[in-house]
Amino acid sequence: MARMTLFNSPLLLGFDEIERTLDRVAKMSSDGYPPYNIEQLDEDRIRITLAVAGFSEEDLAIQREDDQLVVIGRQGTDDSETRIFLHRGIAARQFQRRFVLAEGIEIDGATLNNGLLDIDLRRPRPETRVEKIAINAGRKTKSANAPKALDVEDA
Repeated sequence: MARMTLFNSPLLLGFDEIERTLDRVAKMSSDGYPPYNIEQLDEDRIRITLAVAGFSEEDLAIQREDDQLVVIGRQGTDDSETRIFLHRGIAARQFQRRFVLAEGIEIDGATLNNGLLDIDLRRPRPETRVEKIAINAGRKTKSANAPKALDVEDA
């Protein structure tokens, strides 16, 4: 059975990549760890803030993989075997959080402060693109494969 899609309209040409991106986002893990905020700082800048208490700079990695921003957290040593917890409410687990980036989004940098990892993104303003298409006027040319017209004399 064929899948119905929003981008099936003949008026929406070349949006296949957007549809694939939406499918990827829908399939992403719904795991809520670590919690995060996405904040619009101004018209062109966005900040993603992840709560990464207990992680140091060495425990975190940020990378761009094509159109995705990937944040990875891995704590080096696990001393939970030598410690006795009466209550353990602070998560100390590995994580990988992915964010799909729109085309043109640039990563300005990241800072870790008081257990919050801020990643600043910038969205460049799109340039207005106007292209004039020439219309060729003139005689119609015969196609090489078109059947030849019969003259009255040939008939």
